[in-house]
Amino acid sequence: MTKLIIFTDLHMVPEGTTIIGLDPYERLAAGIAHVNTHHADATCVIFTGDLTHRGDRPSYERLKGLLDTLTPPRAITIGNHDRREVFRDVFADCPTDENGFVQQVIDLADCRLLVLDTLLAPPYDYPTSHAGLLCEARMDWLDRQLASAGDRPVMLFMHHPPHATGFTGMDMIRLVNEAAFYDLVKRHGNVLHIFAGHVHRTISGSSRGIPFSVFKSPVHQQPMPFDAPDPSLSVDEPAAYGIAVMTDTGVLVHTEDYEIAVREAAVA
Repeated sequence: MTKLIIFTDLHMVPEGTTIIGLDPYERLAAGIAHVNTHHADATCVIFTGDLTHRGDRPSYERLKGLLDTLTPPRAITIGNHDRREVFRDVFADCPTDENGFVQQVIDLADCRLLVLDTLLAPPYDYPTSHAGLLCEARMDWLDRQLASAGDRPVMLFMHHPPHATGFTGMDMIRLVNEAAFYDLVKRHGNVLHIFAGHVHRTISGSSRGIPFSVFKSPVHQQPMPFDAPDPSLSVDEPAAYGIAVMTDTGVLVHTEDYEIAVREAAVA
């Protein structure tokens, strides 16, 4: 049975640096320890981008040392806070496609996983490159992987949600070629679920008839008011990761708020 752990928006920073007073290294380390303790049997741990806060080498090197302590295998892609060339230099063993994008296909007995690179860069022209894009080459790769999936259901993992999530500021920097993406996915008809990050909230639902899940960050979260125009606002809420489990009839999706999780009930 396939069990997947999903982390997103790690926002690693150099040693001695914090984000709104929070230490991304400390929070992620607690999450990895939690996975190693309770989900060492996971098929894979998938990281869906914004691995670092500023795309700098010291942060990637710090992150790599931490991810190397994971017990289950890992799969990684990047987000708008990352720099593809710096990531690839530090994580030289991470699979890429034939064009150098940080995406890969993982075939399992009961499903196919497609890990997508939605970074709209280089050039790193902020705020434009905070939005996501699957360019023609990446769309062609996705088309081929969906076509060759055979009878296996497909799950997509990407940083940017390919549709609006209700948060005004974040929706302005979602995947920009949303319509073309869904036209392609719907044409194949074999995508079981879409997983994303970027928004720093726990969100689930469906778009164009396809279920999706968005997970919170291990570090800082998006404030809940929908109409906030500033996508950089952050609040301190419990860290979390996602859990996806394949079943005979589909996929179950859970969220683990590991910072406040209690494994055993109190006895009166």
